Amino acid sequence: MLRLRGVGKTYIEYPGFHHRLLSWFGIQTSRLKRHVILEDINLTLERGDAIAFVGQNGAGKSTLLKLITGILAPSDGTIEVAGKISAILELGMGFNGDFSGRENARNTLSIMGYHPEEIDRVMPELQAFSEVGEYFDQPVRIYSSGMQMRVAFAVATAFQPEILIIDEALSVGDAYFQHKSFARIRELQKQGTTLLIVSHDKQAIQSICNRAILLDQGRIAKEGKPIEVMDYYNALIAAKSNAEIQTKPTTDGGLQTISGDGRAQISNIKLYNSQGVETDELRVGELATLALEIEVKQPIDQLVCGFMLKERFGQVIFGTNTWFSEQVLDDLKVDEPLRLEIQFEAKLGVGSYSCTLALTGGATHLQDNYYWIDLALVFKVLNLDKTEFIGTNWLDPQFTIQRG
Repeated sequence: MLRLRGVGKTYIEYPGFHHRLLSWFGIQTSRLKRHVILEDINLTLERGDAIAFVGQNGAGKSTLLKLITGILAPSDGTIEVAGKISAILELGMGFNGDFSGRENARNTLSIMGYHPEEIDRVMPELQAFSEVGEYFDQPVRIYSSGMQMRVAFAVATAFQPEILIIDEALSVGDAYFQHKSFARIRELQKQGTTLLIVSHDKQAIQSICNRAILLDQGRIAKEGKPIEVMDYYNALIAAKSNAEIQTKPTTDGGLQTISGDGRAQISNIKLYNSQGVETDELRVGELATLALEIEVKQPIDQLVCGFMLKERFGQVIFGTNTWFSEQVLDDLKVDEPLRLEIQFEAKLGVGSYSCTLALTGGATHLQDNYYWIDLALVFKVLNLDKTEFIGTNWLDPQFTIQRG
C-alpha cells in the first residue's frame, strides 16, 4: 500500500551563504527564490495496482518517484509506504563501474536488505535472466547501456517486491528484452506487486497499467483509464495558447477528447459499408467508406486531414493523413464547403474499433492543430464469411503443405 497526502517538493535558491545560514535558524528573507517542482499530490495505491505517470519533461515525474523511494524528502505532506520497494530510477541503479555485474548485483541486493544466502540462491537465475553471458563477471564500465539495463532490471526483480518502480529505464533495452521484461512485470503483477512506471511508450502503458496519472507543472492534471489520460495528454502536447481541450462522456462509458483552435472543424461523420449503406458494423475485409463534412471557420493556408483506427484497448492499428498521400489542400476560404471520403478495407479481427480524426496544418498535430477528436466514431467488425482466426488483423494466409 502506498499513500501520498498533500505531497509537495520545493527547492529554495539562496542569494548567498549567509541567507542559507539564516534559514537554519528559521529566518528567511523575501529575496529567496522558490522553485515549486511538485504541489499538493494526493494518491492512494493498493496491492496489485499498476500506475503510469506521464507528462512533459519537467512535469515532476522523476522527482515524485524519488520522493516515494525516499531518495528525496518532501517539503510538504506525508508519504506512507507499506512493503519493500524495488526501483530503477536511473540507468545502472548507481552501479560501480569498476565492479562486475555480479559484484554490483550482490552489493545492491545487500543494500536492499537481503541475506547473503538469499542472494546466493537467486544469483544463477538473475544471471540467466540478464543474458549478458561472460560479461556478468566483467567491469560494468565496459557494458553498453542496454547491458546495464538488463542487469539492473534483473536485480530489481530478483525478489518479488511489494512495489516496483521503473523510470524510463526499459526504453534503453532492445525489443527482445523489453518483451521479456514486460512478461516478468506481468508475472509480478499477478502475484500482487504494485507497479509505478514513468514511460512515453503509449502501447506499454495501455497494456500493463490499469490507471494513468498526467502530471503538468507539478500538479496532477488528470487521472483515470490509460487510454483516456493518454488521449488528453496527446491533446495537451498539441495545445497552443488559443487552443482548447474538451472531454465528453460517450454512451458506452468512455471519455472523448476534443482539442484544437477551431479554425476548421468536422461537422459530420458517417461510415458506409461496401453497398453504400450507413452502418456501424462491417464484415472482415469489407470495403468501407468514412465520409466527413468539414467546416472552415477562418482562412487557412493549408489543411491536412488524418485518421487513425484503434482497437478497443486504445492501441493504434493504423494511422495516416493527406500530408503523406500528397493531397494537402491550400488557400481555404471561410465557409468553403468540404467533403472528404476515406476508403479502406476492414482487414481487421472481430471486435470493436474506433476512429480518431484530425485536421491540422502539417504532417502532425504539433503543427497547427485545428481539430482533433478521439472516439469520433465506433464500429464493430464481424466475421461472416472468413475462416476462423484470432487477432486484430486479417491477413488471409495461404498454407502450402507437402507430405513425403
